[in-house]
Amino acid sequence: MVEHRIQHRLAAVLAADVVGYSQLMGEDETGTLATLRRLRDTYITPLIAEHDGRLVKLLGDGFLVEFASVIDAVACALAWQKGLLEMEQGGRMRFRIGINMGEIVAEDDDIYGDGVNIAARLESIAPPGGISISSLVHHQVGSKIDAVFKDRGEQKLKNIEEPVRVYAWEPDRGSADQGAAATTAGVAAQDRKLALPAQPSIAVLPFDNLSGDPQQDFLSDGLTESLITTLAKASGLFVIARNTTFAYKGKATNVQQISQELGVCYVLEGSVQRIGDRIRINAQLIDGRGGQHLWAERYDRNTDDLFALQDAITVDILTACQVKLTEGEQARMWIGHDGPVNLAAVELHWQAIEKFRRFNKTDNGLARALLERCIAMDGDDAMRLSLLGYTHMMDAKAGWSTEREESLALAQDFAKRAEQLDPLKASNKSLQANLAQLRGDFDAAVALAREAVALEPNSAEEHYVLGIMLSYAGQPGQAVDTLGKAMRLSPYFPMGYLYQLGIARYLLRQYEEALAAFKTCVARNPESRSSYVWMAILYAETGKRDEASACVQSAMQLDHFISIERWVSTEPFKDPKVVERMTEALRLAGLPD
Repeated sequence: MVEHRIQHRLAAVLAADVVGYSQLMGEDETGTLATLRRLRDTYITPLIAEHDGRLVKLLGDGFLVEFASVIDAVACALAWQKGLLEMEQGGRMRFRIGINMGEIVAEDDDIYGDGVNIAARLESIAPPGGISISSLVHHQVGSKIDAVFKDRGEQKLKNIEEPVRVYAWEPDRGSADQGAAATTAGVAAQDRKLALPAQPSIAVLPFDNLSGDPQQDFLSDGLTESLITTLAKASGLFVIARNTTFAYKGKATNVQQISQELGVCYVLEGSVQRIGDRIRINAQLIDGRGGQHLWAERYDRNTDDLFALQDAITVDILTACQVKLTEGEQARMWIGHDGPVNLAAVELHWQAIEKFRRFNKTDNGLARALLERCIAMDGDDAMRLSLLGYTHMMDAKAGWSTEREESLALAQDFAKRAEQLDPLKASNKSLQANLAQLRGDFDAAVALAREAVALEPNSAEEHYVLGIMLSYAGQPGQAVDTLGKAMRLSPYFPMGYLYQLGIARYLLRQYEEALAAFKTCVARNPESRSSYVWMAILYAETGKRDEASACVQSAMQLDHFISIERWVSTEPFKDPKVVERMTEALRLAGLPD
């Protein structure tokens, strides 16, 4: 029999993880893992050893570290955060760190107990790039560390019985931001103070899965996404996008902090528990400005009443936020929600959405296969047909298909079938806009994208598509405004938003702003071939031939077959003079014809 060594001792515990890790992985899984591995091996692990810490374990993007000395723990955390900021080692990768001192239970090489749990909760409410510590740590450190920790008052931490007084340190970004402005472009929501919108505003956090089975995450995630999508149809409500709120998944929530980070009045959080053919949902709406609970409700239904349950929650949210719907919005909100739900088909649908969002050839094909199974099981549905059309459109647009015209024809067919089933589906209007652009009908593309925004005025994705259509149709000024709205709706926006903003800035000859945008894209994803090409164009047009040539070399290392002809074919601008500008600049930069 193996004897386990169990020991109780007092220790300082440091917990750290990556800010917005899920979003980073969704955008660029390979690059994110490579960056995290490099930081861990060459920077973080040596830093821990230097401060006499013991790396207990790695938890995906997280670190759990034990120190005998509280001062060593805080000094290590400060060096960790300041070093990353000064050296920009992590690009856009930043960490939150929490430190607690208390009794831990040590078993073999692992540690447990409230001392560990509180450190983890403190980490989750730390400012991005900053540190949160408990009052006991703050008292022990005193003036022995040259850093100012501000009193954040008593905080109710998730699953911790007693409130904990919290102190927080945030980096002084003044000098560092000036040096890093070209790479950050000042776009991270964490670095900005977001003003509250004029209308009621809400962030729907990912609902917790209480089923005890991680495989049931599809249910809680899918329900959260459906609520966001439905609420986005209300013009009287400002709704934060899904790709931002899901950055908080699995984190202990500090509603007031989230409200400030996202610039919203209200925060909705809840949980989902499935027991056999029954589903229980708990939801609560909180005023993020003062922390007051405005409304809370428990819903118990059969799983085949899932859509009716979703509608009931939506009505309660809109009522609590005092949002009035137009007659047209009422019709759009409830359409297609009649009848029992085939939960197995819903699961396939939500899995397909997750695969599609990874935007690579393999997962695009897997998404299509899942949707085909879903439709075979549950019949035609406008949203599923539209997404199926998107998979074929992406094959053509990204060059993943050897039969481009066939892929476009299939995409058009699925878009038409979806339109017949539901002419008010915003995502299908955006699909049709993309297809119109690809066939050179720029006016139709803009008109269709505007219809999509009108149908879902709070959808960051539909604003993003409209921004793209406007740029390529020769209306870059409007594109900048529209993309700005998309970024406000999704403060932790995907880098595709910034990439398209860079294109619009280029068209306006705002070279400095455009270059800053593409530099940020490269910092987030060093394998972004297209960003290097745009940087080469910008450098060439501003007379910086050496820099332009270096960017071309970087692009050619990532894609040996890239040429001016291939590049121009993927950038369908309405104005031929734009194509001439790009062609001339790329020749100056040294890209082969």
